[in-house]
Amino acid sequence: MTIIHSSPLPVVEIPDVSITMHVLRRAGELANRIAIQDAAGNSSYTFAELSNAIHSFAGGLQGRGFGPGKVLGLMAPNIPEYAIIFHGAAVAGGAVTTINPTYGAGEVRFQLEDAGASILVTVPMFLATALEAAEGTDVTEVIVIGPAADGATPLSDLMDEPIQQVPVDYANDVVVLPYSSGTTGLPKGVMLTHRNLVANIEQCKHAILYTDDEVALAALPFFHIYGMQVLMNGLLANGVTVVTMPRFDMIEALEAVQNFKITRFFAVPPIILGLAKAPIVADYDLSSVKQIFSGAAPLGAELADEASTRVGAEVVQGYGMTEMSPVSHCTVEGDFRPGTCGVTVSNTETRIVDPGSGEDQGVGERGELWVRGPQVMKGYLNNPHATAETLDADGWLHTGDVAIVDEHGHVSIVDRLKELIKYKGFQVPPAELEAIIITHPKVADVAVLGVPDDEAGELPKAYVVAAPGQTITLEEIQELVGEHLVNYKQIRLLEVIDAIPKSAAGKILRRQLRDR
Repeated sequence: MTIIHSSPLPVVEIPDVSITMHVLRRAGELANRIAIQDAAGNSSYTFAELSNAIHSFAGGLQGRGFGPGKVLGLMAPNIPEYAIIFHGAAVAGGAVTTINPTYGAGEVRFQLEDAGASILVTVPMFLATALEAAEGTDVTEVIVIGPAADGATPLSDLMDEPIQQVPVDYANDVVVLPYSSGTTGLPKGVMLTHRNLVANIEQCKHAILYTDDEVALAALPFFHIYGMQVLMNGLLANGVTVVTMPRFDMIEALEAVQNFKITRFFAVPPIILGLAKAPIVADYDLSSVKQIFSGAAPLGAELADEASTRVGAEVVQGYGMTEMSPVSHCTVEGDFRPGTCGVTVSNTETRIVDPGSGEDQGVGERGELWVRGPQVMKGYLNNPHATAETLDADGWLHTGDVAIVDEHGHVSIVDRLKELIKYKGFQVPPAELEAIIITHPKVADVAVLGVPDDEAGELPKAYVVAAPGQTITLEEIQELVGEHLVNYKQIRLLEVIDAIPKSAAGKILRRQLRDR
């Protein structure tokens, strides 16, 4: 029997517009309000100025022959001009592939070739890598956000007569190609349409309740779907002033909160950890913050509570994937339940399916999380096999995450299917162990994974970063875990390391730990 858990939130209407039309829907009304600025004070655009710059850049691109069917590579940190490039390409009718600016030339080249990019936009800091990566690809021009440089055209040269949205099929034409983190195999281009992005902004309207005169900190990378959609596009669409940071730095972030009176602080668990434990936090006035929102990786209930108490604001979490544009579950303001990532967002359905039997699971039972809704991707670029493995014929996206739905409709992610440790036939979820171990006062950070063992199959091993001035032993970790979990979930091995490798989105890079 199929058991579908529908959203408890009101159904929303999804307008048939381009993502840029939706993002700029309040630009006329808020013409003189700051839309986006950088925390350092180097660059700033009102809503009117942002709209003008986007449409002028679109005109310049069109003059270069860029339009429907073309792809622009965007390889930059978070700066206000990111929104101009992204939406200029969209208005011109093309697509953007967002590239991690810290990638090496080989990684950038792979993405440019796979996405079929013909233009690459970057900043001076990454220009050398961009030029090297573009060699031998279909890229015919490298554009630099800054002064002219050898081999690159300055962005100012592409500011031309503004054009309006080039006609495209909003439901079917791809507007952005972010690349998934590639937990298995090479990264895959995720095909997201205008409608996917517009839908997901609207689907969050009953969960994240923006009011007038809000200011948000955008330190999470715009090249990643969380930064791109929840921050850049979602905030601008709701008339929120976006304050960008090219990379997260705790002191700079705290100064920005204090100076700009930030109301929304978007984070990942490592940042929440810092807010909960870093002594420097006490030196700043954070009273303007009304909510801290965590995503991209599971956040333990104890850590969320500790950070909330320290900052004096609600700390909540949501759940999503690049393949879902990205939000499928979100905590409604004032309805936070510790350890959960909230309820299914509007116009979305959820199933919990036992990966062994294929049977649907009821309330309180665990299984793989399946999601269906208008935010679900069109598929993986050039990869029908991977698409068919993830997206079934009925439109259900198989997330690969193990979840539980409680009696209140709140979903808890209890682990990744592919990351479950098999110890003597028992399944041991790393996230469950990590959430407990991080509460130890001698632990600053932790990751858990299984290491092969002839007798047990796999042994749960903890990689721990000790708190400053502390030493931590296996026995101390085992004592803590033993208080909370059954014996088969016990940590068997411990390695103290200097830092846990993580992606820009805060996800633990378990492959790097395995490679040790």
